[in-house]
Amino acid sequence: MSAANEIRAGEDFYRRTHNQLPGAMSRYVVANPLPDGRSSYQYLADQVPNAQEVLDLGCGDGSLLAVLARNGATRLAGIDLSDVELSAAIQRPELCGADLRQGRAQDLPFADNSFDTVMSHMALMLMAKIEQVFAEAARVLKPAGRLAISVGLKPADRSGRALFLKVARPIFAAAQQSGSMPSLGDRRTRTREGLHELAIAAGFLPIDWTEISHGPHATPEQTWQSAVDSYYDATLVDARQLKRLRDEFLDQAANLTEEGLLTHGARMAIVTTRLS
Repeated sequence: MSAANEIRAGEDFYRRTHNQLPGAMSRYVVANPLPDGRSSYQYLADQVPNAQEVLDLGCGDGSLLAVLARNGATRLAGIDLSDVELSAAIQRPELCGADLRQGRAQDLPFADNSFDTVMSHMALMLMAKIEQVFAEAARVLKPAGRLAISVGLKPADRSGRALFLKVARPIFAAAQQSGSMPSLGDRRTRTREGLHELAIAAGFLPIDWTEISHGPHATPEQTWQSAVDSYYDATLVDARQLKRLRDEFLDQAANLTEEGLLTHGARMAIVTTRLS
């Protein structure tokens, strides 16, 4: 498969999955707050106080933009591949008048110097041609404009999420090898060094990087369901395989529980920078 076809297949997969499961990310974020009670949307928004003109890359159903509106942002815009997610975003009262468009972060339909802040919550690491995404973010930002993103990290050791990946990895790998699961994003977006290099090349200052954990302690069954609902790969696993994985997960989870609960273990990095 050519590189262009591989990118198209990946984007088609994202669009199709989000059209079938709109709002899945928002439900996950609400169900898995940070230890201080904030959602990861609120934590990310708090990194850009006084943001007024904001573009969200991969805005989904508009949850992050709604937080920014409540924080006082006056001009809100978002772009996403999924028309169903965007339809949900349009219905939010906080986003009345927001400029929400279906499209790609690699080719933003906005003029130069349009925003003081560009953001992305758990979407940048899934995007292809990532240098172009950074270049477009820099183009639409005003001088000294800010970039604030969150990206997923490897789960904490001996956590429920780490166990889920351990038992599911063989089936997930088989789906990728068969071509049914497209390649997701660029590995550089999941490391501090990679994001630093991408940011500098696009004209940003050195990044600030903060690692956070989120998600409450939960029963093995709750942890299993949360993981299944949040991994794209799980949408390709048939019912028979899923039952086998669940049984294996619950069996092994018994060795990790404390008072019947598992550490959630989900982690993300919050990355901020500004144009130099």
